[in-house]
Amino acid sequence: MNAAAEGRPPAAQGAWLAAMPAVFVLIWSTGFVVARFGMPHAGPMAFLFWRYVLSILAFLVWIAVVRAAWPRGRAQWLHLAVTGVLMHALYLGGVWAAVRAGIGAGTSALVVGLQPVLTAIWVNAVMGSEHRVAPRQWLGLALGLAGLMLVVWRKLGAGEITAFNFALCLMALAAITTGTLYQKRFVAPCDVRTANTVQLLAAVAVTAPLAWFEDVPVTWHAELLGAMAWSVLGLTLGGSSLLFMLIQRGAATRVTSLLYLVPPCTAVMAWALFDEPLGPLVLVGLALTATGVWLVVRRPAGTGGESGASADDKARSGSAAAGRASGAPPRGV
Repeated sequence: MNAAAEGRPPAAQGAWLAAMPAVFVLIWSTGFVVARFGMPHAGPMAFLFWRYVLSILAFLVWIAVVRAAWPRGRAQWLHLAVTGVLMHALYLGGVWAAVRAGIGAGTSALVVGLQPVLTAIWVNAVMGSEHRVAPRQWLGLALGLAGLMLVVWRKLGAGEITAFNFALCLMALAAITTGTLYQKRFVAPCDVRTANTVQLLAAVAVTAPLAWFEDVPVTWHAELLGAMAWSVLGLTLGGSSLLFMLIQRGAATRVTSLLYLVPPCTAVMAWALFDEPLGPLVLVGLALTATGVWLVVRRPAGTGGESGASADDKARSGSAAAGRASGAPPRGV
């Protein structure tokens, strides 16, 4: 079952599903707060290790209370483990390690922000005409990328780009892109809480050895404790769970285009919380990005493929309708 929709009447459930993308963007945009307060007091791998461990414990309590079902079959556990390594260990680990190694936040945001374009290219080249990206969506992707560049432009000179930290950013970009496409292709509908737990267990297995070799001690300062608490409750239990559900419910290009909105929202939060300047370029970039994402996610009536509902979405809708007719409960997230 969908954790967020359990016990909701149909109207409330529909409203929640409509609000999910906006809620996800707002939560995901707070990642900079975690980095700003947490990174001075711990190495990136150590921070992520404790984030994963505490998130697993929180999920296990939640699972025990509601008696959530675990994924069925070794194959699904394996697929979830692969996505956990890609989307948690390698993506988050790569971004955090790159920033720690001196690359600017704007540069890393721009590199990782190429994900929607890479996803669209892959979908167009590999997944066949049924899933091809529409011209309107290509325009939206281009506008989103242009807006992203305007948002991070003033930060591109901050920090120092080296072969090492740039390679870490590229690794993170490849990991989140591959992980999104892999999950969409191989992971069957399942409970988001147990699925996230399996993903995090795999991420811990990869991150723990890397944290062991870090030479930065963990100082349990109040700032670190606050950043860790939000990282677990907000970003993992909230943001990662929403991302998992969005990938299962939506076409890959539409879902990844939402990530274009994260840097602009982050810029607005930095202005509100830390008095960072919010100049005209950022505002223009925010408007361009919002327009681009709207063009990507808008679903014209009567269209299919990436511009409309995905084949998986249609299959799940048919299964849900059959389930309602037979009196069976809905399946998956």
